[in-house]
Order: sequence, then C-alpha cells, then structure tokens
Amino acid sequence: MENEKLVTALKQGDELAFEFLFNRYYKSLVAFITTYTRNTELSEDIVQQSFILLWNKKEDLQLKGSPKNYLYTIAYNQFVDQYRKSKRNNDFLEEFRLEFLRNSIDENEELMEKRIEKLKTIIEKLPPKCKRILIMSRQQGLKYKEIAYKLNISPRTVEEQVRIAFKKIRKAFEEDNLFLFFMFKK
Repeated sequence: MENEKLVTALKQGDELAFEFLFNRYYKSLVAFITTYTRNTELSEDIVQQSFILLWNKKEDLQLKGSPKNYLYTIAYNQFVDQYRKSKRNNDFLEEFRLEFLRNSIDENEELMEKRIEKLKTIIEKLPPKCKRILIMSRQQGLKYKEIAYKLNISPRTVEEQVRIAFKKIRKAFEEDNLFLFFMFKK
C-alpha cells in the first residue's frame, strides 16, 4: 500500500490500514524500544500504547510521507513518558520509605531497648558452652573454624551450638509475640 493512501485510509478509520501498519512495524518498534528499556515486556507495552495512541488520534494525522518515522517518534515519546513516571514513582516511594524509617526509629526506640534487654537475658540463660560459642561467633566475629580451634572442638559442634542458641532465642521471642530485630555484629 502506498504511504499516502495508507495514511488517508487510516485517517478514515480503516482497520485494515491500521492492521497493516501494526504488522509491518510492531516487531521493529519493540526492538527499537528495547534498546532503551532492556526489557522486552515493557517495550511491548510501550509499543502497544503507541499504536493505541495512533488509532485514537488518527483523524488528526498530518502525515505526508511514511508513517514509519511518526510511529518511531510516538514510541520513543511513550518510552520517555513511561520513564519519567517510573522515576517520579520511585522518587516518591524512596521518600516515603525514608520518612517511614525515620518515624519508626523514633517510635520504636523504647521497644528496641526492651528487645535488647530481653535478648541479653535470654543469652545469659543459655548453657555456658552455647553462650560462649554464640558470643565468640556473633559478638567477636570469629569463624566457626576459629572457634573450634580455640575450644578444641569440631566446627560441626560449633555450628550446632549456634543453631541451638538461635532456636532458643527465637522461641523466647515468639512466646512474648516480639520479633527479633536486634542483629549481632557479624
């Protein structure tokens, strides 16, 4: 179909002309937009939106030449709009997240102190060997092999004692419906 006849048919609402354009340019437009997005699914969405926009504005088309350049321009502009919206949303979400964290820190300071005290109490109640290994592992930052060497036990024993300690800590917090947010220094 000649470009001028194609554009004229499209302006008059000819669905076959639209289908012809879609079939002719869809894949190349997706490939083009994917060079910007690096995401095929997002590119397909953008190209589909471009064709919807073309159809919705068909009566206002002022094309004299090939619709190819016009379609590429629409697709590129759709990508830019999508990118800007995404960036605004990400900026908003990041700002919201930071505000939430600031508020959480202020509100939860007292609760955190209670959790730390509870954790200290639980650790104090651990069997002596288990307690010593947990402190060496988490507070002193020693690796299991280093602890095993210093205590003259197997690394597997060290691993098992740490597992037992965490199991007891989790159970104690679950019983009080508190969740462990305190992390030992690694």
